Amino acid sequence: MIIGIGSDLCNIDRIRNSLERFGERFVNRVFTETEQRKAETRPFTRAGTYAKRFAAKEAFSKAVGTGFKRGVFMRDIGVVNQASGAPTLELTGGAKARLDAMIPEGHFAEIHLTMTDDHPFAQAFVIIAAIPISRSEG
Repeated sequence: MIIGIGSDLCNIDRIRNSLERFGERFVNRVFTETEQRKAETRPFTRAGTYAKRFAAKEAFSKAVGTGFKRGVFMRDIGVVNQASGAPTLELTGGAKARLDAMIPEGHFAEIHLTMTDDHPFAQAFVIIAAIPISRSEG
């Protein structure tokens, strides 16, 4: 069952301006080390790479219904890739605690993430599903 849906549209130039104005302070406050490594290997699309991940964080915060309140912080939401290459989210701290509190007993969370960019915009959608534990067996 779907328990949360969120989307966000982010202006890549806004992220580029934050990168230029605040530099490492902005990057370290918002993005995980994994996200930073990914973006820094893409010098020609660095701002777009960060913008997609910024949009994913915003979309998750909407999907869990808190925004960036009640202990949910941007750095607790990290975009990672599954073995297949598909993006997903790795959660820590307040973001993980909020998601865990939403999951009904006998279920686990499955997060679906899609991101795209076409200058000047980056977009992300997050769908959170609660999957019965018995379904994962077999």
